[in-house]
Amino acid sequence: MVAFEHPHAHGALAPTAHLELPFFDDAHRALANGLVSWVRQQTVDEADDRAACREWVQRLGDAGWLRYCVPQAHGGALPALDSRALVILRETLAFHSPLADFAFAMQGLGSGAITLAGTPAQRAAYLPDVATGRKIAAFALSEPEAGSDVAGMRLRATPSEGGWRLDGQKTWISNGGLADFYVTFAKTNPEAGARGISAFVVDADTPGLDSSAHIHVMAPHPLATLSYRDCHVGADSLLGSEHGGFKLAMQTLDIFRASVAAAALGMARRAFAEAVTQARSRQMFGQTLGDFQLTQARLGEMSALIDAAAVLTYRAAWMRDCSATSGAGTPAYTAAAAAAKLTATENAQKVIDMALQMFGGRGVQVGNVVEHLYRDIRSLRIYEGASEVQLLILGKHALKA
Repeated sequence: MVAFEHPHAHGALAPTAHLELPFFDDAHRALANGLVSWVRQQTVDEADDRAACREWVQRLGDAGWLRYCVPQAHGGALPALDSRALVILRETLAFHSPLADFAFAMQGLGSGAITLAGTPAQRAAYLPDVATGRKIAAFALSEPEAGSDVAGMRLRATPSEGGWRLDGQKTWISNGGLADFYVTFAKTNPEAGARGISAFVVDADTPGLDSSAHIHVMAPHPLATLSYRDCHVGADSLLGSEHGGFKLAMQTLDIFRASVAAAALGMARRAFAEAVTQARSRQMFGQTLGDFQLTQARLGEMSALIDAAAVLTYRAAWMRDCSATSGAGTPAYTAAAAAAKLTATENAQKVIDMALQMFGGRGVQVGNVVEHLYRDIRSLRIYEGASEVQLLILGKHALKA
């Protein structure tokens, strides 16, 4: 399938109209303008999701957009990771192509822990190449029996001569089999629960690491199960402090959680644009679909759901940037990011479903934009913290307030 393209849909994503809220400044609006202009010119054949992902990484790197995934000191565009820039980039890319958004997002998430806790040598070895697209990043946290329950992971890292030996599995790993390195979380003290997890940078060609078990899902993108068998890494592969991996993983996810909401927002906006085009052009009973009050009411509901998600998403990104000087992951920001991720993904699912309904039988035809979006949006309600996890975060925050 070729990356989404529609001659009428782009008008619904005016370059800066949705960024006039006070959460953004002129630099963010200029970024949005530039990205919209660039992405409209990109067409990538996405029939092979792995080849397409590589091509998107190359294009995004060549055009300089991946520089927003790392700090300026290591080839990035800005002095530090800017959540509002990430939100703008992901919303715009997801509107055009969810796979382009995926390629961009994984460069940030996969290298985020290195940005936060890497040694100077680790940062120099990986971040500049992430910023140019020369290296593809991955974040290896989930396991067959440890998804939402991160503390239940079983991948074991034991001290060995000159470093560590990793044994176990990771699964549902985005960019699995495609990445050049994996930020891998493992138990260094199995009895300590979340306090016994450490992080490691593991190069894809490390002996004992097998990433060949690809996973096929309803909206194709590169996933794999990773097997670590007697996989030896050097002492310099430890990322951050020993036993500090759980906190590092949560800090990394916190930074990018609002951007997941933005990706959902971009997909919802695209579905809404397709629905508006359909309502204006589809002839029924001597009038257009949009002439029916029921259609107008449905479009109104979709618009309200999108606006609600947008405000929460932009607020969360703004809060994270405001609190960055004192450290990401403050309780207020964590709750705001959870609210944004929950609302944007759930609302986008509703919006896309309503858009598909407007297309009738054509809505479920393979190759239709809304059919693709219907499959694309579903995983966002699960990954990087399922909706149920976000509800728990918000409930606990309310009880502590």
